[in-house]
Amino acid sequence: MSPTDAGATPAIVPADAVTDEVADTGHGADELTGSEPGAGTDVADTLDLRLPDELIDLIAGQGETGGQANGSVGQGAVDCIPGYGHAVDGTRAHAPGGTSTALADEDLLDNVGAWGPVTTRSGVFQLVPVRIERDLALISRWMNDPAVAAFWELEGPESVTENHLRPQLDGDGRSVPCLGVLDSTPMSYWEIYRADLDPLARYYPARPHDTGVHLLIGGVANRGRGLGTGLLKAVADLVLDHRPPCARVVAEPDLRNTPSVSAFLSAGFRFSAEVELPDKRAALMIRDRALRALL
Repeated sequence: MSPTDAGATPAIVPADAVTDEVADTGHGADELTGSEPGAGTDVADTLDLRLPDELIDLIAGQGETGGQANGSVGQGAVDCIPGYGHAVDGTRAHAPGGTSTALADEDLLDNVGAWGPVTTRSGVFQLVPVRIERDLALISRWMNDPAVAAFWELEGPESVTENHLRPQLDGDGRSVPCLGVLDSTPMSYWEIYRADLDPLARYYPARPHDTGVHLLIGGVANRGRGLGTGLLKAVADLVLDHRPPCARVVAEPDLRNTPSVSAFLSAGFRFSAEVELPDKRAALMIRDRALRALL
């Protein structure tokens, strides 16, 4: 599976979320085109859109800065998990090229690596931004699990997985790949991404700062235990806690994957619409900040 857009600021094609049982898709096309935004969506989600200020600034600044750094850690980040912590001085411990670089002043996802751990019913959970040299072998092994490969389509040598991760790590920070670490053990793979800056935005009435999530649970032992619902809720809460401008967390599981849709519903997402994407018919799932206290 190849990354979507070539160039300095690649947009990552949406991968689907997982269920409590298996992983649900991560498809890649060279480009998402040819569908009218908002087709089949409910009226409540319709909004007259304007180009987000971040995208305007990004376009204006590309020639000068080469794009923003991926938001893997921010000021005040701490080493909370042995082997999966980051520097505490506001720099990335390891930049994608293997060198330490300063974090950009502004970050498209509000420094995912600095969000810290949360306590869930299953244990202490934390999103830890991926480092190729540390995490590639593990993520590639998960991608070669037949249950995962059937949806993400990233089976093969480690280079296949690396080619999926690199555009995110070397891009402008609109998509941050992370390990989900539960009680100090990496057990899931996540992508936290700016849905309003992603090709997905062409297929639904996106709003500024909409934040998307993709997920797979790696180990067979961690599937079928109800982890998916609990972790989806925890991550959605992390997004809403740490991204004040974000009013909605979105996801687009395959409509045929009933367990996946059920997991999102149980995690406080609502079914908004059926969306026809180039590689699947998806269920647009939305977790609203405004309804958070009721769920």
